[in-house]
Amino acid sequence: MKALISSLSENRLAQILLFSVYVLITSASLFLAEKSVVAFLLLLLSILILYFLNLKTVWKWIIGFVILGVLLPVSASQGPSYQSYMEVATLVGIYVAMALGLNIVVGLAGLLDLGFVAFFAVGAYTYGIFATPQAANFMPFGSYPLSGGSFWIFLLIGCFAAALFGILLGIPVLRVKGDYLAIVTLGFGEIIRIVFNNMDKPVNITNGSMGIASITPPSIFGIDLLYPNQFYYVVFGIVLFTIYVVRKLEYSKVGRAWKAVRENEIAAQAMGIPLVKTKLTAFAIGASFSGMMGVVFAAKQTFVDPTSFTLLESTTILVMVLLGGMGSVPGVILGAAVVTILNLQVLTELTNWMNQLSLSGVIAIPEALSPVKMQRFIFGALLIAFALYRSQGLLPAKNRKYNPEELKNKTEKSSILLLSKEKRQA
Repeated sequence: MKALISSLSENRLAQILLFSVYVLITSASLFLAEKSVVAFLLLLLSILILYFLNLKTVWKWIIGFVILGVLLPVSASQGPSYQSYMEVATLVGIYVAMALGLNIVVGLAGLLDLGFVAFFAVGAYTYGIFATPQAANFMPFGSYPLSGGSFWIFLLIGCFAAALFGILLGIPVLRVKGDYLAIVTLGFGEIIRIVFNNMDKPVNITNGSMGIASITPPSIFGIDLLYPNQFYYVVFGIVLFTIYVVRKLEYSKVGRAWKAVRENEIAAQAMGIPLVKTKLTAFAIGASFSGMMGVVFAAKQTFVDPTSFTLLESTTILVMVLLGGMGSVPGVILGAAVVTILNLQVLTELTNWMNQLSLSGVIAIPEALSPVKMQRFIFGALLIAFALYRSQGLLPAKNRKYNPEELKNKTEKSSILLLSKEKRQA
């Protein structure tokens, strides 16, 4: 068996063939079945399998794009559960982008943030206020609600508004770290939620605890985006953009500065890294992705209220980062997907199945141990199991490996170019 696995790990053609067969079988199963959560999850699992294949990164991106952009929506479109599948996939994308933003703050810069959902709320309310008649209560000009075409502009506005709040949060917490930083950010998240909850007087801006309803849906080329399968492609595009930006930042000068601050602030400052600028950049960029997804969330739900932005949401996003692996982009994506799918689909389906068995008299479950009440308990037990056996995360962060010979050649070429430049100037 070990010899077979070893030969498969080295044989690229065999890997491609087996992977192609797996994707075709799962796609066909989802296409032919009226409702098959297992087939849906197995097709999503193909993205994780693709990550471990011995292929070039470019080909992995192309294949992953085809699976998520074409095969998944087409295969799921034939059954009555199409919109529910797309709803789950859309929420996975929203949480992936938010977890990647938090990963910049926690995983790369080492700044423990327990109020990250506040930036999500800023983005959601930014669009919700102006996409409803609510803005007419305090805006002296303009007609409201704005049209659905403004959604695309508000993606940028929500991004910048959340980044601004990230900087405002970062300024007072520059002198604290560790547990005190966690307490301050937790307080910031609660303050934002309470402020939105009470901004209904003397001027009604957020409609208080009643929330903002009937938010104008986004539109493109005159088509209103109303269904989860339509929002899926919007979220899919934003997630691709987010992954690209985060990967570029991770290995840039800014990313290396974040990692240096995470490891040792004093040593980083001694090496000339500006702590204030580096930390504020982490807060601003991380918050911007959350604000962008807040706009998408408000447009998709067509309703926002303060109960959607509680401490539990911040904790859930932090769990995604920790579960996947702090500082690891693939790990955070996997962690966000696992937590979201567990909560929205796997545990929900499990509790529904157990309820049916209980109602039909197959098994007798006490009221205190009913599946609905035990869902959070099961989720917590699974997280404890993951923490015990995968303490570094499902996909721990890996440092980029460099070829010493290539670095030496580049250094020599740079020295030769510098000498020739100095000779020409002389």
